[in-house]
Amino acid sequence: MTQKNSFLYSALTIKCPRCCEGNMFPEGTLYTTKFADMHKYCSCCGQAFEPETGYYYGAMYVSFAFNVAIFLVSFFILHQFVEEVTMAMMMGVVAITVVGFLPVIFRLSRVLWISIFVRYEGPCSLIPKKNTK
Repeated sequence: MTQKNSFLYSALTIKCPRCCEGNMFPEGTLYTTKFADMHKYCSCCGQAFEPETGYYYGAMYVSFAFNVAIFLVSFFILHQFVEEVTMAMMMGVVAITVVGFLPVIFRLSRVLWISIFVRYEGPCSLIPKKNTK
């Protein structure tokens, strides 16, 4: 198994999980108002990035897990440097962190969710292109 066809490679590069070559999101839109815009199909293999209406509702659970991790890490770090961690302090740190990482968490949650259901099949040149209606 090469690095390019791994689940982790697809997730970290935000590439199509089927071919690991096409981008799921337009380039240069991460920290803009268009961070949620997503390509309908992979430009390389034709994989639909939204196979059905409401497909990404499950990605909210992945996003929730990331946010819980942010809360726990924030609490641990604050506990190391502050004698008494208050609720207001925790809420401030978590709110700033979550809002700062919102586009990253949104995209990572979606790519992880689709990667659960769409498996790597090979490079674009070796797999049949899906019909994009």
